[in-house]
Amino acid sequence: MNMLVILAAVLFAIIGVVIGYVVKNAQVQKDIKEKEGKGNDIVEKAKKHADEVKYKARQEAKEIAREEKEKSDREIANRTNEIKNQEREMAKKDATLDRKIEEHEKEVKVLKEKEIQYEVAKKLHEEESQRIKNKQNEFNEKLAQVAQLTKEEAKNELLRAMEEEARVDFGKILRRIEEETKEDAEAKSKRIIGIAIQRFAGEYVGEKTIGSVELPSDDVKGRLIGREGRNIRAFEQICGVDLIIDDTPEVVVISSFNVVRKEIARMVIQKLIADGRIHPAKIEEFHDKSKAEMERQLRDLGEKAQMEIGVHGIHPEVLKLVGALQWRTSYTQNQYQHAIEAAFVCGAMAAELGLNVKQARRAALLHDVGKVIDASAEGSHAVVGADFLKKYGESPDIVHAVRAHHDDEKPESVLAHLVAASDALSGARPGARKAMMESYVSRLTDIEDIVNSFEGVSKSYAISGGREVRVFVENDRVTDEETVMLSRDIAKKIEEEMSYPGTIKITVLRETKAVGIAK
Repeated sequence: MNMLVILAAVLFAIIGVVIGYVVKNAQVQKDIKEKEGKGNDIVEKAKKHADEVKYKARQEAKEIAREEKEKSDREIANRTNEIKNQEREMAKKDATLDRKIEEHEKEVKVLKEKEIQYEVAKKLHEEESQRIKNKQNEFNEKLAQVAQLTKEEAKNELLRAMEEEARVDFGKILRRIEEETKEDAEAKSKRIIGIAIQRFAGEYVGEKTIGSVELPSDDVKGRLIGREGRNIRAFEQICGVDLIIDDTPEVVVISSFNVVRKEIARMVIQKLIADGRIHPAKIEEFHDKSKAEMERQLRDLGEKAQMEIGVHGIHPEVLKLVGALQWRTSYTQNQYQHAIEAAFVCGAMAAELGLNVKQARRAALLHDVGKVIDASAEGSHAVVGADFLKKYGESPDIVHAVRAHHDDEKPESVLAHLVAASDALSGARPGARKAMMESYVSRLTDIEDIVNSFEGVSKSYAISGGREVRVFVENDRVTDEETVMLSRDIAKKIEEEMSYPGTIKITVLRETKAVGIAK
């Protein structure tokens, strides 16, 4: 019985333990399931948050990509437009250059024809001289018998007669050739080379068409260039100049053939440096301000010149060009002062002749305005300036005087001759103009080398600043008659091989020296 009780107690104890284990295990399983549910919720929330972050990141990436694409498209479009504009400008310049080349070739052809005519005339003269010499031998004896002269006396008499006849005939031929050449000189007088020197010249103009601007530090150079060159492209496009940034410390260079545009660009850079903010919008803003300031300054200078010479009623646009001459030089002579000086000289000459003094001063003041008109205009500065003055209501007499002051049109009035004379007097007075020393010495040397290359020349001297050449020849190798042809040949060769302002006078001197000794 006791054993049964013990067994029963043990059995109940085991059952209790089992039931307790089962209950505890169920509780543990319940806790595990609750924790798994919470974990799944956390995971779901994390996944949802991660999806939201990914979505936002994708949207931001798309927005950045879209902005970068739009920016790139704008830059490409701007650059494409710039290239197209440059291509149009180049095409226009190529067409103009082709036309100039064609005109020049026609002029060269005409000049060659005249040269051939000249050579034919020269050859005819030589043949005539030879024919005369041949006749001398035939008639010497007859003349000596008839006139009862010696052979030497008859020869001298015949030479004098024939020489006079040949000189008259040759003079007629030369006069005819010169008249024909003068009639066709209009094409040559347009001075294609002169236009290049005045408006598209090389070394000399290169010195006058660039200007430098000092910077406070080299850091400004980088800001002027901008990100990927944005600022410098905008500056050159807005201002219409070339901005040269090199290794020169604290200096940038502005290059432009338009002197006013170059000065405006310099003012823009100074304003940008003072403001400190450099970007395309500021560049455009300061360019507009500087352009307005420059226009006021040009008008003020034009009005000052107008008042100084005592005339009135000149159109404001014309006065701007007169003021722009302040930034233009010719052989270092300031063209603004040159215009005023020419006006006073022209007025003084008109007063002596009893002509309209104010009209003469007005014409002389305006004679060089074509020099500051945009270089894309075709023709010499006299023609371009005259067309501009005609457009703004100047009288036909003044327009003609301006157009004719460099013989681009035949002068047909006293006023035209006075304007041309006053222009020459102002430019030719001592100290008014000067060339660079290197080019001056080189030109004189080249002139003397050309002259010395001719046979029979013993020595030559270029004087009066290269405007005259004195040529000494050997009297036993060059006759008096040959000196005339020699001076023409020298002039012709100088014209062919050199370019120079004005004219060069060639004077050939032949001397015969006889030395006697008294004992």
